[in-house]
Amino acid sequence: MLSPARFRALHRRGEPLLLPNAWDLASGLWLAEQGADVVGTTSLGLAVVAGEPDGAGATLEPTLELARRLVAAGIAVTVDLESGFSHDPAEVAEIVSHLAELGVVGVNLEDSTVDGRLSDPELLAAKVSAVVRGAPALYVNARTDAFWVETGDSVGERTTASLERARRYLDAGASGVFVPGALDDRTITALVDGIPAPVNVLAQSGRSIDQLAALGVARVSTGSLLFRASLAAVGAVLEDVRAGARPGTGRLSVPGYDRVAALGNETGPGSTG
Repeated sequence: MLSPARFRALHRRGEPLLLPNAWDLASGLWLAEQGADVVGTTSLGLAVVAGEPDGAGATLEPTLELARRLVAAGIAVTVDLESGFSHDPAEVAEIVSHLAELGVVGVNLEDSTVDGRLSDPELLAAKVSAVVRGAPALYVNARTDAFWVETGDSVGERTTASLERARRYLDAGASGVFVPGALDDRTITALVDGIPAPVNVLAQSGRSIDQLAALGVARVSTGSLLFRASLAAVGAVLEDVRAGARPGTGRLSVPGYDRVAALGNETGPGSTG
């Protein structure tokens, strides 16, 4: 399993780490079986599985439990903490210190609120600073949401806001910066050139990992995409069942019972015990 130091070293401009995101133990084990060296968690997937709203700070315990189970299965994991599950930087740092003790390699903290507004950047900067003091080995990915929430600003204004917020978070000790949203090439280039740290973006429709690499990206996350795609696959296979067709069409290949049942062994692939 990767160490935090090795995970940090995987963030290289122009050689992006592809980070798939899991929502439960089975998806994490499946991603590891598909060759992922490290997985992230997705707050949307985890929240929906728990029957809670995403981004509302309602899933701390399921988040901690999933991190524990993934690490116990021998999977390197970086944890999506929404905005930290607290407004108190000390409490956020305590949560992250606990995750560090569990053995996670990184965390993700965001700067927007559940009602779709950007929060005070000083608040996230304070959280980042407290987290870094308490768990200096972890990779702290500071997420700035100027392109994620609806601000009404132009692309240029959102880019400027993203750069200003990113620099505050880096000054506070963040390891890298995550700018989610649909971004054009010019915006990605401006972010990469203006942020003196590894830049993380979401997988972008119509652009391959190689194309994002050419723009200087250091990490590409799938976010909630795989969780949402899994729901689409459920619907597609159900339609096949209704029609009496063989389940799975096109590129969708349904794994056999025995292969999936084997995932129930919580030690999983690559376990150390």
